[in-house]
Amino acid sequence: MSLHIYNTKKRKKEVFSPIDPAHIKMYVCGPTVYNYVHIGNARPPVVFDTLFRVLQLQYPKVSYARNITDIDDKIMASAKAEGVGIEVISERYTEAYAGDMAALNCLEPTFIPKATEHLPEMIAMVEALIAKGHAYESQGHVLFDVKSMHNYGELSNRKLEDMLDGARVEVADYKKYAGDFVLWKPSAGDEPGWQSPWGFGRPGWHLECSAMIKKHLGESIDIHGGGKDLIFPHHENEIAQSCCANDADEYVRYWMHNGYINIDGEKMSKSLGNFRMVHELLKQHHGEVLRYAILSAHYRSDMDFSQQLLEQSKDNLDYIYGVLRDQQAIEAASYSEQQLKASKAYAALLDDLNTREAVTELLGLAKRLKLAEAEARPALKAELLALGNLLGLLQADAEAWFTQGSEGDLAAEAIEALIAERFAARAEKNFTRSDEIRGQLKAQGVVLEDYRDGDGQVATKWRRE
Repeated sequence: MSLHIYNTKKRKKEVFSPIDPAHIKMYVCGPTVYNYVHIGNARPPVVFDTLFRVLQLQYPKVSYARNITDIDDKIMASAKAEGVGIEVISERYTEAYAGDMAALNCLEPTFIPKATEHLPEMIAMVEALIAKGHAYESQGHVLFDVKSMHNYGELSNRKLEDMLDGARVEVADYKKYAGDFVLWKPSAGDEPGWQSPWGFGRPGWHLECSAMIKKHLGESIDIHGGGKDLIFPHHENEIAQSCCANDADEYVRYWMHNGYINIDGEKMSKSLGNFRMVHELLKQHHGEVLRYAILSAHYRSDMDFSQQLLEQSKDNLDYIYGVLRDQQAIEAASYSEQQLKASKAYAALLDDLNTREAVTELLGLAKRLKLAEAEARPALKAELLALGNLLGLLQADAEAWFTQGSEGDLAAEAIEALIAERFAARAEKNFTRSDEIRGQLKAQGVVLEDYRDGDGQVATKWRRE
């Protein structure tokens, strides 16, 4: 069964045919580290982490790079506001980003290149573009001459003149043409910068990814991912730089772009003040709840991120973990990669990474396991765990999922002591006290569930709401 991918450049779904089947190369645009990331920033890492997992099952070697943009005007503004160097800001939020992505169960990419570590490669690429007649120096700037590239605009499928209408392009007197974009710009005396053949300055944003891809993955790669807001101008300009500097017809074989995340039906914006920061969400929700929510929609569709979605994701994970907790005594059967590849969920993932169908199948497997006869449970449990691992879910201990608390929550030992007291009260037929304890725990976010164990005796398990 082959992997199919929707290729933004071709505007259709295609069979994935890699440049070298022995070594797949994928790059995803990472964050500009001037602040904590919001939930929209988390969608590409979760989406392409899932693709990374699928590719690793399909191919013998996969190299995955996700960059860090640690030089940018926004970083400079934050550093100036705090009176610190840009490295203080960038290191703080790089570390925070790594923690957020780990909490979302994202595997560490093969490479995590930082822009500031690739200045020689960027300067070399600019020199090559000037030498080939695709870039020019003007008033301390070096700009890419978009009219020098005959097929500029193919990715976004727009004519050159149309791209300027409402696009993020700067009109300046140092440009030959308004659509020309900056490769290198001068830095004032108090601004961060590096020495170059064109004076003291810093790279343009688009240049960074092209240079880092060439160094770590080569001149041509299989997959480039990111949010659809990056199609133009960022990814369009990447293509221009890399193809022209490398004399290459192909820079990226498959372009993949995820849709936007809206908040309660509205686009995230500063004016609305509705940014949902991941580190704040993680104080209220387990990382798997956020990951499940993101994967519950197809990556190419815009999705509405709401309290209702979070609650539904939590409920679904509670159900799955509840089944696993009930089946803790069942030892999972052996389950091979070939069995996983033959599953309905895996087929969905090969169909342009249809995670929505895959997480639906995950929930369905849990329901089948709950209702299955004893002899069928080991195989179903194995399939459930294997699919969960492929999706980056079900990584927690089932018991801990329900009992692990946050700072300020009632300690597990205290809960167990109250449960023991409740059992003693029930044995003495003091049902008033028994109900008081249940209510006391409920008020502190702890739900008791009575059931009969294998010996037919009444037992109690508990979970945090």
